[in-house]
Amino acid sequence: MTIRYPAEIAVTVAVLAGSVMAVVNDPETPRLAALGWVLTVAACAALFARHRFPVAVTAFTLACCAVYYPLTDPDGIVILTFAFALYSSAAAGRVAAAAGLAAASMLGVTAGELTSTSGRHVDNFAFFLMTGWFIAVVAVGAVTHYRREAERSKEDEARRRATEERLRIARELHDVLGHHLALINVQAGAALHSKDPDQAQDALGTIKRTSKEALQELRATLGMLRQADAPSVSRISELAEAVRASGLTVRTEIDVTTLPPEVDLAAFRIVQEALTNVTRHAAASTVTIRIRETGHDVSVQIEDDGRGGTANPGNGIRGMTERAEALGGELTASASETGFRVLARLPR
Repeated sequence: MTIRYPAEIAVTVAVLAGSVMAVVNDPETPRLAALGWVLTVAACAALFARHRFPVAVTAFTLACCAVYYPLTDPDGIVILTFAFALYSSAAAGRVAAAAGLAAASMLGVTAGELTSTSGRHVDNFAFFLMTGWFIAVVAVGAVTHYRREAERSKEDEARRRATEERLRIARELHDVLGHHLALINVQAGAALHSKDPDQAQDALGTIKRTSKEALQELRATLGMLRQADAPSVSRISELAEAVRASGLTVRTEIDVTTLPPEVDLAAFRIVQEALTNVTRHAAASTVTIRIRETGHDVSVQIEDDGRGGTANPGNGIRGMTERAEALGGELTASASETGFRVLARLPR
């Protein structure tokens, strides 16, 4: 069974027990004992609201102490409620307020000693000890707060990275399966409706080859997308060959040096997705792929001679855009003079 408010209960028990012991061990008649007990109980009760109103509870316990110690006898340990409330305020992130209330308490003690007509009640040692105690309480609370914030930031960063990784893997799976399944679908349709046995045989051969490539890339993707097996611009010729098998003329103009791995992969996936869209939607006969370096960027352009029209912002175009933007680049997909064009700029 979990006990609610364990710290509050512990402090309350300690304060009440200390107050009882102070009364028992003091031979003199208590002064304003009823008021003392009311203030003690009120200060302890306020602690149970410290999570919702940390600063208000701290101020209230300080007020209780400000009335309790000058007016009542014997002195209990009600000051413990104020110290605990100070820690709670600092731990809740109200460090400045906690420090201000701690300073106000010591100023109050100083003023009381200076205006007292019955001599000093707090000697120098006790005064400095109390000051050091309050400073330590606020400091410990502040450290607790900043440590919690650091842990929370780590958790938020871990969740953000996990989300980005899931999106990255989702894009990889979409690009790998979407491209190859689109080609398989086209070739399966050709084989199904073809009356030429040789043409049907070629289509089935393309399906077998494409499905094998899909399985290989899927294994690489599920194998934590190892860079050693990651697709790159150097393999775009393989994409072109697979698309040519569907009857589409593919021209490639590639003029780049060695690219950073993330840029290399993004360029390949953009070309792959664009070719998938051409195969499925464009009704084109020719598609041209141009990849070249332009200053500090890499330009990736895929243009077909199909029906053109307005881009449908589906998962394919969205995925290509996300890939480009993740690297600080940009991507546009729109109708061109001859058909449809995808143009991406990827910073090196």
